[in-house]
Amino acid sequence: MKIIQYFLWLGLSFSAQAQKSGNPILPGWYADPEAIIFDQTYWIYPTYSAPYEKQVYFDAFSSQDLITWKKHERILDTSAVKWAKRAMWAPSIIRKDGKYYFFFGANDIQNDNEIGGIGVAVADKPEGPYKDHLGKPLVDRFHHGAQPIDQFVFQDGKDFYLVFGGWKHCVMAKLNDDFTGFTTEFKEITPENYVEGPMFFKKDGKYYFMWSEGGWTGPNYAVAYAISDNPWGPFERKGVILKQDPEIATGAGHHSVLNVGEDWYIIYHRRPLGETDRNARVTCIDKMEFDEGGNILPVKMTFEGVNKKEDVSKPK
Repeated sequence: MKIIQYFLWLGLSFSAQAQKSGNPILPGWYADPEAIIFDQTYWIYPTYSAPYEKQVYFDAFSSQDLITWKKHERILDTSAVKWAKRAMWAPSIIRKDGKYYFFFGANDIQNDNEIGGIGVAVADKPEGPYKDHLGKPLVDRFHHGAQPIDQFVFQDGKDFYLVFGGWKHCVMAKLNDDFTGFTTEFKEITPENYVEGPMFFKKDGKYYFMWSEGGWTGPNYAVAYAISDNPWGPFERKGVILKQDPEIATGAGHHSVLNVGEDWYIIYHRRPLGETDRNARVTCIDKMEFDEGGNILPVKMTFEGVNKKEDVSKPK
């Protein structure tokens, strides 16, 4: 009887576990996740977390329920981008006119004389294969002190904006119709304590600007945010909403956000406890909630992750 009870418990345990995503949600070392919904499917596009010389490709992951993820290998690599040699980072993706545009950083340039910066690739399907859209970087120099990395593409109605910046500066410009250039000058929108990893979303008519603070190699990496009535700001820092938990993980940051109906999720990377390698980063998901005033509540990191979510709907 005890054996029967044990197997019944085991079955119930697996059944309950299958209803949760668990954390991390992706196998292996991945960071800087970009999450988005295309045609009733969840997608995550992360950085392959490894030494810079080995960061020569991107994988993608898709899911129908936030629980089971399918890996799409090497959707873009340096063989398709002749000017990119290393340090392919932090993808951001957007769909426009039936095409998928994949923005990425490459080569970790340190000044305007080096080759590299922010590129854009294009494909007919979200899983690629992607090809270089321009044959050269879209952004190949520093603007207002912002290193051309950590790009995020933000759509507001019919307008598309590119936001980016490392080295504690963040800039934004409006993209032209075919994503070959810009229709505005780059404007600095750097908020207090900004370091890198910018992203935007819109909720109830307000613009939420989020970013990462601290050093990505250390335990104190964290996510903060600001709110504005205008995409150009001004943005006044409201505070940190995601940070290390000594019982869960350290180095929590460089994230993206998913809105599914009334539910909001934050997808981010963190460093498992006991890991000292700076590239030992894993992609995780947890709920993100708001108070009645629209402020983001502190996110509690978990090992359980989130519930199965099959009713994929478009973000508001």
